[in-house]
Amino acid sequence: QVQLVESGGGLVQTGGSLRLSCAASGRTLSSYHMGWFRQAPGKEREFVAASWRGGGAGYADSVQGRFTISRDNTQNTVYLRMNSLKPEDTAVYYCAAKVLGRTWDYWGQGTQVTVSS
Repeated sequence: QVQLVESGGGLVQTGGSLRLSCAASGRTLSSYHMGWFRQAPGKEREFVAASWRGGGAGYADSVQGRFTISRDNTQNTVYLRMNSLKPEDTAVYYCAAKVLGRTWDYWGQGTQVTVSS
């Protein structure tokens, strides 16, 4: 199975940018659909973006046009580029992996993103 480790979180001002990374080990990334989720204090975990195994990507409406998911299968890493950050983007961001027909089975430990107003 695949193990996932996120990095790149931190504190940024409103309007700033961050790039999160998710390094995979144990299995090759190209075998999985990859996603980013986030959980803000007192809220449920929500979908942010996904990179599909065969190509293409999907985004939550709240981040469409501001966030970009990408993957580098040679580096076994998935990225989330976040631009024009807002205070409501503050959350713990999680990387996840799944195979076709299953739920998001594999999760990283999360990385904190805090956007100050």
